Amino acid sequence: MAMRECNPSDFEVEEEEETPSSSPSSISSPSSPLLYIDIDRHVAFLEMMYNLVPYHYQSQEINRLTLAFFTISGLHLLQALDRVDKDRVANWVLSFQAHPRSRAEVTNGQFYGFHGSRTSQFPPDENGVSAYNAGHLASTYCALAILKMVGFDLATLDKESILISMRNLQQPDGSFMPLHVGAETDLRFVYCAAAICFMLEDWSGMDIEKAKEYISNCQSYDGGFGLSPGLESHGGGTYCAVASLRLMGYIEDDLLSKNTSSSIINVPLLLDWSMQRQATDGGFQGRANKSSDTCYAFWVGAVLRILGAYKFIDKIALRKFLLTCQSEFGGFSKYPGGLPDIYHSYYGYTAFSLLEEPGFNPLCAELGMTDLAALGII
Repeated sequence: MAMRECNPSDFEVEEEEETPSSSPSSISSPSSPLLYIDIDRHVAFLEMMYNLVPYHYQSQEINRLTLAFFTISGLHLLQALDRVDKDRVANWVLSFQAHPRSRAEVTNGQFYGFHGSRTSQFPPDENGVSAYNAGHLASTYCALAILKMVGFDLATLDKESILISMRNLQQPDGSFMPLHVGAETDLRFVYCAAAICFMLEDWSGMDIEKAKEYISNCQSYDGGFGLSPGLESHGGGTYCAVASLRLMGYIEDDLLSKNTSSSIINVPLLLDWSMQRQATDGGFQGRANKSSDTCYAFWVGAVLRILGAYKFIDKIALRKFLLTCQSEFGGFSKYPGGLPDIYHSYYGYTAFSLLEEPGFNPLCAELGMTDLAALGII
């Protein structure tokens, strides 16, 4: 796979502070924004990212697999997966997997998932010991998702090493660290662990009861979920909580239509918080009193889709907002009138898929990829 050693952001849910975009008030709107979704331009944008990543992404090199996920899954959403060499992509992704030297090493406290890039893939020392293995949960989620997209049979992976060592990352409170040393714990990595188990069809990699308890402790007084217990409700954290519970089987799909109640989380309060995130400009905000941002059309929109409440949003207004974020070069920006980046572009594509825009493959909301990839139909 022809990728330079540059990458966009990691598996982020707090993009509001970390994207180097200007605020809405400091951006001048384009003179003639497109009034329709131009799929050809977006495919060309993603093909550029697939073949030659702009140098602006150098600081994100450590997240190289995440960039590949956004690019390849974006092409799949746009029904253009034929633009990539599937066998080459699969072999490239597999080259990032960390492998123990023996079965005994699987329980040595390290995580034998996938590295995010060559930068974190240190060679063994003179004794053959990989003392600096940096397998990462988010990179492993992206790796497995890509492999599913290109039709690789995940049953042929050494999933036992992934799952057994992943249990080393779960903390006593049910949360997960993304790698075996020196990292934070929050809902992002609970989601990654749940998605990994779901894709590998094996839940031995986590204690789902402890994870469920941690998720329920993250629900705030207003109905949304903070990334950790006691933190402010956040669109990305809320998605990670709801999607994880859905993948683990604790809440039903299209919950509102089932006339059932969940004792795990406060669904009415969650629904109220989520619906309030659609702003007057039609876009979605990640937190109260924040500007609308392209990516939250997915993070919050997918929550509403899982709950069965997506029909209640103003789809026409959302579509108009997203079109103001569409770049003339292809891709989407964070705010109207900005330059496109691969992170917001991908979640712009997922948002249009949720809106059932012609030319887009349907989205599996809880896995963040196409239904076709989630079902293994490639």
